[in-house]
Amino acid sequence: MSAATDDLPLHTHKHSLRIPINRLFALIYFCAILALLYHHTHSLFHSTTLTSFFITLTLLISDSILAFMNLTTQAFRMNPLYRKEHPENLERVLRKPDFPALDVFICTADPYKEPPMNVVNTALSVMAYDYPTEKVSVYVSDDGGSALTLFAFMEAAKFARHWLPFCRENNIVERCPEAFFEMDHSRFSEAEKIKIMYEAMKVRVNNVIERGKVDSEYITGERESQAFSKWTDGFTRRNHPTVIQVLLDSSKDKDMSDNVMPNLIYVSREKSSTSEHNFKAGALNVLIRVSAAMTNAPIVLTLDCDTYSNDPKTPSRALCYFSDPNLRSKLGYVQFPQRFRGINKNDIYGCEHKGLFVINAEGMDGDSGPNYVGTGCFFNRRVFFGGPSQLLSPEIPELAPDKVVDKLIQSPEVLELAHCVAACNYETRSDWGWKIGVRYGSMVEDYFTGYRMQCEGWKAVLCNPTRAAFYGDAPINLVDVLNQTKRWTIGLLDVAFSKYCPVTFGIRAMGPLMGLSYAHCAFKPIWSIPVTVYAFLPQLALLNDITIFPKVSEPWFLLYVFLFLGSYTQSCLDFVVEGGTFPKWWNDQRMWMVRAHSSFLFGSIEYLLKLLGISTHGFNVTSKVLDEDQSKRYDQGSFEFGVASPMFVPLTSAAILNLAAFAWGHVEAFKGSIGLEMFIAGFGVVNCIPIYEAIIRIDKGRIPTKTTTVSLLLAFALYVVAYVSF
Repeated sequence: MSAATDDLPLHTHKHSLRIPINRLFALIYFCAILALLYHHTHSLFHSTTLTSFFITLTLLISDSILAFMNLTTQAFRMNPLYRKEHPENLERVLRKPDFPALDVFICTADPYKEPPMNVVNTALSVMAYDYPTEKVSVYVSDDGGSALTLFAFMEAAKFARHWLPFCRENNIVERCPEAFFEMDHSRFSEAEKIKIMYEAMKVRVNNVIERGKVDSEYITGERESQAFSKWTDGFTRRNHPTVIQVLLDSSKDKDMSDNVMPNLIYVSREKSSTSEHNFKAGALNVLIRVSAAMTNAPIVLTLDCDTYSNDPKTPSRALCYFSDPNLRSKLGYVQFPQRFRGINKNDIYGCEHKGLFVINAEGMDGDSGPNYVGTGCFFNRRVFFGGPSQLLSPEIPELAPDKVVDKLIQSPEVLELAHCVAACNYETRSDWGWKIGVRYGSMVEDYFTGYRMQCEGWKAVLCNPTRAAFYGDAPINLVDVLNQTKRWTIGLLDVAFSKYCPVTFGIRAMGPLMGLSYAHCAFKPIWSIPVTVYAFLPQLALLNDITIFPKVSEPWFLLYVFLFLGSYTQSCLDFVVEGGTFPKWWNDQRMWMVRAHSSFLFGSIEYLLKLLGISTHGFNVTSKVLDEDQSKRYDQGSFEFGVASPMFVPLTSAAILNLAAFAWGHVEAFKGSIGLEMFIAGFGVVNCIPIYEAIIRIDKGRIPTKTTTVSLLLAFALYVVAYVSF
């Protein structure tokens, strides 16, 4: 238990009852893995042909990778911790007027892929927090430099004057307008009036988005006209000056009930095609500096543009940890699990990522704490400036984390400094992104930043309340899912093969359990090697009447059965204990294989090409725009392919080859010959059912004929090569 006083705990915790079982199983499983590797090594040295030698070597490499990844997985199961907050006790320890100020960072980059109304809903949901309003400042980073996004937030500022008092006076829990109006709101007398205002705002914003510009009819005053005057003919998303617009000022703006409004600031940093901008990490560092110049709140909340607040008391939950004197000095951040709305019944794309956001995070929480996942995270501002025992001062004292801003946010001095620190060349020859702020060097800036912070000595806490603190949007088509994972793959490999490799640097800095936990994420793309091998090699062997695994009658067969069932049973148990269902777990493990065959594989290839200087990559924003037909198929549980992506070719080839091998295996079974090759092919067929359905479907989400044809030719080519080689 941790608290200011024992009788009024701010938070409590307990360890998982499964820890002894997990540790015993890990030991037994590790011994079984060693036995398997011994078996492969023995077979390798006793190979009688070149073919058997290379087959055994391939299996040895694949199973060695599986062994390493299993070792990193077990690190999460050694000491899982479950926490519970008691926000009802917070005001007995810390008076509400003494709550620390809160700066909220919301990042968006493209008004067409990330609809401004989604971003507006996110901002309105946090502006309406049950928190001293004058202490809340919301900063919106528009990395697309779009006048459309600025217009949407000008409209949001007007609507907020009605929405915030409505939520406060009626004690509304759903403070995201879109989510609230989707519910039954008939018991609230003013709800219909507020809804009409909201729908009118949505129409105006969507009309502007459709036209692609803000016409004069939508500009209602000199102040707005002056703001939009910065969008000249030379203004592009890659070349434009800094735009900082204070839309709401808590020192003078009031809502319809005459209460103070929170600060709302639009920020579009300066961009130049000749300067490196470092994607989202660069945008966040600009927000850290701009907010330091304007408000410099000691607590910072980072949110994705589509991650709205689902609980107005969320900041109070975070304060239950930041206010604990036993944690305060080394507590860098409080991470909430990422949860998603709109996921279909059985989560066919495995977008909940329950392992990443909950199971693994609870395992890390028993040591130094969970990783930062990019959204839903409350930071101690001090964490951006070196380790807990070594403050790295910024280049100017105005940006120091303990600096008190004593000027109004619209004063000329404050705005001048804010524009200065948002310049595209401000970070030149500075420590920003390398020792200070959000870290550069990887496209997964969230993972890398949290990792580096914990290596410096900071602790973190997982806050996982029963009611989700935040909800975000998940992709509803396979291309977006795989492209997103491919981007993560490149970023993770950047860390895995850098001087900050978790296996070396991480273990030295944090200890073996945390180092292996971070290594599990960093090396996740190498799953593609064993999964690809097991998707093709046993099937090709079966089609060519080659035995590469022990027969059912041999003792080694039981070892394979134990390793398979042990791994899958433990994975399923972890998933179900955390509130999942068996169908969701099944789809989650299926998507693990799908990602390994596609995005992990192609991301790894792209990473290798980048190292060779052959290919470069950029940051692709995942589309948040919903297509009605896609949504319908998604709700029905159908995989959405639709386009001829190269990533679908190995998937479809594996599906075809597994089906052919499984069919041929039945022929062999009649001859009395059945082995692991048959079981593996059958397991592949069961997992490939959505692919078979997509091949024969006739809707727009089917696998294109071109992809099917290429995949069929690839499968046949692999069979011919195997036939000649075997």
